[in-house]
Order: sequence, then C-alpha cells, then structure tokens
Amino acid sequence: MRDNVILTGFMGTGKTSLGKMLATRLGRPFVDIDRKIEDETQMSIPKIFEQYGEAHFRDLERAAVKELSTRRGLVIATGGGTIKDEENLRLLKSSGVMICLTTAPEEIFSRTARRGERPVLDGGGSERLETIKRLLAERKQFYDRADYQIDTTDWSPIQIIDSICRYLRQFRS
Repeated sequence: MRDNVILTGFMGTGKTSLGKMLATRLGRPFVDIDRKIEDETQMSIPKIFEQYGEAHFRDLERAAVKELSTRRGLVIATGGGTIKDEENLRLLKSSGVMICLTTAPEEIFSRTARRGERPVLDGGGSERLETIKRLLAERKQFYDRADYQIDTTDWSPIQIIDSICRYLRQFRS
C-alpha cells in the first residue's frame, strides 16, 4: 500500500467520520488537517477566518500539508478546499493514495445545515445550496485528480470503508 491514505472532498462528504473509521480498520493514526490547525492555533476555523481571513487560514493549511506529507502511515482528512492549492495537491498525492469522497449537493446541504459554522458557506436557504453547487463545480477539476472516488450519498459508512479497503489492497506489496 502506498504510504498515506488521503481523504479529500467537499465539506459534509464524511472525510472526518469516515477517516476515523478507516484509520481504525487499517490500524493507522488519523489526522484531520482542520483539527490540527485548530489545535495548534487554539482557535476554531470560523474564528481564524473571522479574525485573520481566508488567506491566513490557507497559509496555515499549506504548512500543515507540508508537514504531514513528510510523514508515513497516516490516514489524513483534508479540508474541503485544501486541494485547490496546486502545491498542496502535489504534496498530498506524492505522499499516498488520494480518495475523493463525493456526495449529492442536496445531501451536502442537509449535512452541513446540522453542523457548526461553515465559513465558506455564507447565507442560508437556497443561497446556501447554490453556493454548494457553485463551489463543487469550481473544485471538480481538483477532486477529479484523486486516485479513487466514491459517492457517500446513499452508502452506509461500512460499505464505503469496505470499498476503500478493496481499492487500497491493490497497493499492498
């Protein structure tokens, strides 16, 4: 198996929850890039955006990617926009297998409405759904560069983890 397993995709696709399950299944440490940044700055992502802006957050994200891409044997969950940065994408892909989790926009809308603040999803109601659709379209070119894609809309977490593990088996020596 290539060294790291990187889960990417839009917010609400299950990167963190599925990443924890996958790490347990594989017997590997799990690192969520957004949580790493929050732990190191002692600030929430929305607070970083509010106080310092998105550009500062992206600088912190680049530093985290650079560090994690030098480590081996991890399951890494990226932020939804992490791979918009070409250098982040290059570093992550060079460090392991990139799995993109996809989900229908309406399901993302539903999942993200139940959770905390999402700085890049300003507005509510139909505006929020339109923002999700626009951002998905903008990021598609980056998500399409993953090694494997799996739709998390209708599958159970166990089905998704099983599918990822079947894909990863081909990299075992």
